[in-house]
Amino acid sequence: MLIAKKIAIVTTHPIQYYAPLFKLLSSEIELKVFYTWGKNALEKYDPGFGKVVEWDIPLLEGYNFEFVENTSKEPGSHHFKGIKNPTLINDLLNYHPSEIMVIGWGYQSHLKVMRYFKGKIPIYFRGDSTLLDNGTTSFLGRLKSLTRRILLIYIYSHVNKVFYVGIESKLYFKWALLKESQLIFSPHSIDNKRFEIDYSKKANDIRSSLLISNEDILILFAGKFESKKNPLILLQAFLNALIQNVHLVFVGNGQEEQKLKELANQSTKGSYLHFVDFQNQSMMPIWYQACDIFCLPSQGPNETWGLAVNEAMASGKAIIVSNKVGCSKDLVIDKKNGWIFKSGNERQLTSIIENLPSKVDLKQMGENSKKLIESYAQTISSQLMLNEFKDVSFKNELVAKI
Repeated sequence: MLIAKKIAIVTTHPIQYYAPLFKLLSSEIELKVFYTWGKNALEKYDPGFGKVVEWDIPLLEGYNFEFVENTSKEPGSHHFKGIKNPTLINDLLNYHPSEIMVIGWGYQSHLKVMRYFKGKIPIYFRGDSTLLDNGTTSFLGRLKSLTRRILLIYIYSHVNKVFYVGIESKLYFKWALLKESQLIFSPHSIDNKRFEIDYSKKANDIRSSLLISNEDILILFAGKFESKKNPLILLQAFLNALIQNVHLVFVGNGQEEQKLKELANQSTKGSYLHFVDFQNQSMMPIWYQACDIFCLPSQGPNETWGLAVNEAMASGKAIIVSNKVGCSKDLVIDKKNGWIFKSGNERQLTSIIENLPSKVDLKQMGENSKKLIESYAQTISSQLMLNEFKDVSFKNELVAKI
C-alpha cells in the first residue's frame, strides 16, 4: 500500500544540536522523533561534567516527538544495553512512516529497528564515527580493527543510505563497504544564528571581570574536563610558552578539573589563568565572543567531530585543534582561520601559542571562520536531508503488523 511521506527519527535523547534541525525538517515534511532513553533523559547525570545537566534552551519545540518507555536496568547512552524499548517496533508501525532515520546503532533497540525494518521500509542512518583512532600497527591493534570492520560491514548492511557529516565520516563509511551511491552529505551543524547575535557588551563585561584588557589575547577551552579532550596539554603548552598578555580560560567541569587547578596553582602565570564552572547554552555565545581563540586539543578516542568548533566559528573566532578532532579537515584551514597540531605534540602546540598573530590578524581569522561555517549551517544540512527524503524511490513494503 502507498503511504504518505512521514519520517520517523529514532535517537536516544534531546540534544541542543539536533533540536533545531528537527524543527527545520518538520517545517517541510511530516516527522516524528522517537526518544528511546525515555523522559528521564531531560535531566540526566552527565559523567563528563560530573553533574546533572539540564539545558536552558528549548529542545522540544517545533516538532512532533514521543518518549519511548526504556526498561533498561541501567538506562543511558553510554552502553549498548542502556536503551531497551519493548514497544518501539510497534510504536513505529503505528506511526506508519515512509522512511526511518536511525541516529547511532550502538544501542540494543536501535539495532533491533534496523534489523526488523530492513527490506520493509527505507532505513537511513546518521552517524559521525571516524577512523581517527585506528592508527595502531600492532598485531592486536590490526586484529581489533579487522574485527571492528567485519562487525560494521554487517551492521551497515541493514541500511539503505547514510547521511555522513564530513570528510573523516565519509572515509569511515566507505571503509565499512558502503557504496558511493549510498552516501549523502549532510554536514554536522549547529544553529549558527544563535551564535551570531551580538553579545559584545556582555562579552566585554566577562573580560573585565577576569581583569583581561581589550588588548590582551584570550584563549578559550570550553567543555568537559576529560582525558579525551586533553585540556592538560593545552594548560602545559600555555605554561611553557614564552608569551605576554595572553590569557587562558577553562570553562566547564569534569574529572581532570583538580589536576588542572593544581598545575595552575603551581605556576607563575596564575593571573593569566582562569577557571569557570559549567556554563549553560544561553551563556555560551557570550563566552565565545569574549575570547579571541578557541582551542579543542583532543586526543580521543572518539572525538568524532567537535561541534564546539562550529559554535566558536559561528561566533567569529580563530581555532586551534588537534588532528584527532573529527572536524579538523573540514573546518580548519591552516593560518587562514586557525591551526591544526598533531595530537599529543605539546611542543607544536606551545609553538603555535608562542607565535600567535596580532589581535587584528586574529580578528580577520575569526571573520574567515564565520564565512567558512556558513556552508555548515543547519538550513543547508536540513535541505540536503529533505532533498533525499522527498525524492526517495525505494518501494515501501511496510506490513500492517508484525
